[in-house]
Amino acid sequence: MGRKGTAAVAALTALAALAGGAAGCTVRPAGAGGEHGPPVRIEVPSRTPAAPSSGSPSRAPDGSGGGRNGGDGGNGGKSSPPSSTPAPRVLWSPGDSGRDIRELQARLRQVAWIFHGPTGTYDDLTAEAVRGFQGKRGLPRTGVTDSVTWQRLLGMTREPGRWELYLMGGQPADEPDARCRTGRVLCISKTSRTLRWMIDGRTVSTMPVRFGSEYTPTREGVFHVYWKSRHHVSTLYDSPMPYAMFFSGGQAVHFSADFAARGYAGASHGCVNVRDEEAIARLYEQVRDGDKVVVHW
Repeated sequence: MGRKGTAAVAALTALAALAGGAAGCTVRPAGAGGEHGPPVRIEVPSRTPAAPSSGSPSRAPDGSGGGRNGGDGGNGGKSSPPSSTPAPRVLWSPGDSGRDIRELQARLRQVAWIFHGPTGTYDDLTAEAVRGFQGKRGLPRTGVTDSVTWQRLLGMTREPGRWELYLMGGQPADEPDARCRTGRVLCISKTSRTLRWMIDGRTVSTMPVRFGSEYTPTREGVFHVYWKSRHHVSTLYDSPMPYAMFFSGGQAVHFSADFAARGYAGASHGCVNVRDEEAIARLYEQVRDGDKVVVHW
């Protein structure tokens, strides 16, 4: 091979070396003396290496998925939407009744959303008061008492006392005094503020009653009905005392319109007031002169 042929082979060899780095080619030099076979052979691979699938999520060095938030890739790289705030728990709603409803009503009365005394029944007036309270505080006006409404009301009010809960009556009666267990007895408890009409130890009827103030207290002890006056009017205070049953001086059991209207927010002048006119009308018909009256704590 002449000088020119040698130079051509060298050039092709260099070119093949460069191409082999980029395209996988190889160079095979000619045989000894250069007389056999082609001086250069370039081998081209039959196919190029496959690229990684674009659909496969990339993996972080720690093996976790390469989602937007570094998650496991199970949701396609999208973050989960935040969970909605759960609705507050409903505590009481229209139709419910009991001591808790009395407390709700008493607290609403403290903030002037209810003006009548607690009844212990979640009625329409109570639902309307709750709606008004909720709307004033920017809460949903549902009319039902949920945990958020109740906590707001607790923060604005104080614990109601017993006679706030039973402002208009409805309280349970105490056990009858031992002196009430025989005969015909008007058994009157100052502790529970109730009157039991009893015959031979059996309770016939029970009703809430009110007593005199500390300045005009109702006397305690054992007495007897000595006079009944259906349409009595007090000569001392010039006030009606219907269905009066006198048992000690000028003190009597009788109906009181003031007690019916104001409940335990007021007091008598020493008499035993009854607020339920129908109940005392029935009692008046049953009680006789000489029946026993027991006023006790």
